[in-house]
Amino acid sequence: MEQFKKAMNESAAMRWGVLILVGFVLSVNYYFYDAFSTLKDDLRTAFDFTNSDYGLFISFYSVPNTFLAMAVIGGMILDRLGIRRTGFMFVFFMAFGAVLTAYGASDYYSQGGLGYGFFSSFLPNYSPELKMMLVGRFFFGLGAETSIVVVSKILVKWFKGKDLALAFGLKVGFGRLGTFAALRVSPYISNEGTNLTSAIWLAAILVCTGLLAFMVYMLLDAKLDKQIQPKNDVNDKADDFSFSDLTGLFRNRPYLYIAALCVTFYSAVFPFLAYAPDFFSDKFGLNSVESGNLTSLLPLGTMIFTPLFGWLIDRHGKSATAMIFGAVTLVVVHLLFALTYTTPDFLIILLGVAFSLVPAAMWPSMVKLVEERQIGTAYGLMYSIQNLGLWAFPILAGMTLDYTNPGNPEVANYTPTILMFAGVSFIALLFGLLLKYEDKKKGFGIELPLNRK
Repeated sequence: MEQFKKAMNESAAMRWGVLILVGFVLSVNYYFYDAFSTLKDDLRTAFDFTNSDYGLFISFYSVPNTFLAMAVIGGMILDRLGIRRTGFMFVFFMAFGAVLTAYGASDYYSQGGLGYGFFSSFLPNYSPELKMMLVGRFFFGLGAETSIVVVSKILVKWFKGKDLALAFGLKVGFGRLGTFAALRVSPYISNEGTNLTSAIWLAAILVCTGLLAFMVYMLLDAKLDKQIQPKNDVNDKADDFSFSDLTGLFRNRPYLYIAALCVTFYSAVFPFLAYAPDFFSDKFGLNSVESGNLTSLLPLGTMIFTPLFGWLIDRHGKSATAMIFGAVTLVVVHLLFALTYTTPDFLIILLGVAFSLVPAAMWPSMVKLVEERQIGTAYGLMYSIQNLGLWAFPILAGMTLDYTNPGNPEVANYTPTILMFAGVSFIALLFGLLLKYEDKKKGFGIELPLNRK
């Protein structure tokens, strides 16, 4: 009988089963986000996209989280309403946005389908297809970022004190699995643009299956709450939110350093990844499938290294040091990409190592800096700050390409654009150094193993 009284999160099998379930939600999220990286030339051919148009499309994902602060609001909603209601709402937005994006790229829409006439009636410099896809990208971003915050809080709920950094490392691995699959599968299905709409619809359908997976998790979460909160067995509700929880984060210096490192580090990786297949094609003469396969080495490496680094951080700590080494590696990789013809296979794997070190150390470190009841708000604010970079840098990269390569040539010079990413990486390194200094001075415990206070 004692075995049946044990809470579900005390069972290793249930914990890892939940991780696989919510990890699938993350995988399809990242699949859809990165599916367009290898389709840049196909979009340009099919819909006459310029580099700036493509940059705008990529960056529109971050508009709701940057200018409407939806990741922050989503984190507040999460701390107030709980995992199930918040998660369902935002995963639904994610699926709805994915379907709208695929519809905007469909033949039915291009041939005068619902909404085509309306989107043709304004902003004539942008195609109706682009405008509908921007709306879809907006809703996808609205849901996707908060859904990642929800998954982060799920892992804290199920894994705190039980290999939390390893769980976060595997969470990152699931996201990179989605990226890896997108970079491999999308160009094959698109087939140089002949099946472009099929490639985009597949990505949208996968996101919809992620919504179904989250609904299955909701059943498990409700059962867990009945076990650990017997007096509130019908409520999935955390402590009441207070705005002091949010303002207090702005007075938390190590938290701000991590947030600043987050936005600069990811701004040097995700926007680069969006342009990487085209960069490899132009600089090294690869076709779309070859450049997609090469770019996929990055998420393949992170699937292996991030859980490993998470396991090490659980046991040995040194989170701030890991972030510094990751930022240094990122600076070196971008400089070599920009200024040399070093074998890109080696550099993309090295970039994967950097992309493993920082997330494996950064995200679980939050439990050292904020109270558990503030976790949703803290992650939400951090994702919102991160999205400022994910909005700005794809646009800057596209504008830089158009400015330094007038006439939108088939083969572009990427050197100024990659040097921009190297500069942002260096700023991330500075924030990592400030974080380690602050921890050494005040003793927040960021360098300690996660199972120690």
